[in-house]
Amino acid sequence: MPGAAAVPVVVLASAVLHAVWNALAHGLRDKLAGFTLISLASAGCGAVLVCLAPLPAPAAWPYIAASAGLQVAYQLLLLRAYQLGDFGQMYPTARGTSPLVVALVSTTLLGHALPAGHALGIAVISCGLAALALADGMPGRAQLPALAAAVGTGVMIASYTLVDGSGVRVSGSVFGYIAWLFLCQGLVLPLIALARRGPALLATLRPMWARGLTGGLLSLLAYGLVVWAQSRGDLPTIAALRETSIVFGTLIGAVVFRESPGHRRITAAVTVLAGIAVLQFGGGA
Repeated sequence: MPGAAAVPVVVLASAVLHAVWNALAHGLRDKLAGFTLISLASAGCGAVLVCLAPLPAPAAWPYIAASAGLQVAYQLLLLRAYQLGDFGQMYPTARGTSPLVVALVSTTLLGHALPAGHALGIAVISCGLAALALADGMPGRAQLPALAAAVGTGVMIASYTLVDGSGVRVSGSVFGYIAWLFLCQGLVLPLIALARRGPALLATLRPMWARGLTGGLLSLLAYGLVVWAQSRGDLPTIAALRETSIVFGTLIGAVVFRESPGHRRITAAVTVLAGIAVLQFGGGA
């Protein structure tokens, strides 16, 4: 089937786009203004989609509200991590923490069984994340807020992933759910930025509007490609391939931003990726 054969390529393209839009956001000097533009792109696309997609079922609205709040918290924590830390360390830490948290919540709070393969995956991910945190040596007090923000970002990703997994099932319309989620969460950060900056916000947006909106559109495209792939491919394989963005992000940090020590971070990122692969495919172990 041509569609199924294209799934791995599409998911890898999504992983690259995800790392690229995060790199664009990190590279903006005024990160609050940059994230505001990214959110405006999300809200604009959501406003168009709500006119085209069916309205979600009433049972889905509490999930939409909860997910929107969690995604705003995710954006604020990611913004803070990028203000304080290197891209090549913050991005893979945030992305790698998420599947680890999902696995731990599923086993400890939701009562799911923990196969030996999953336990091994959790251990490998934990080792990789520890290696990322220690890539520059033992973190000092000044580095702890950046690492805490990155880990908090991963926790928020895991949280809204779990919420959306339940919300979509009761929505009656996947695209309606996504459209209203884009619109609701996309409006909050610009309002927060306006409250902080006041009328001066508009002047800070003008010099970077093209890069900010491009980052927002790349973010939506990356998400859309994954949704398309999930409708045609094997979900565990897609989830594992999607996390290759961790390696792409680390490479961008080393090559584009010239962060060091690049080789240590790349090794740690590959370890996290290996752990995620074991977590995804080790259920029968």
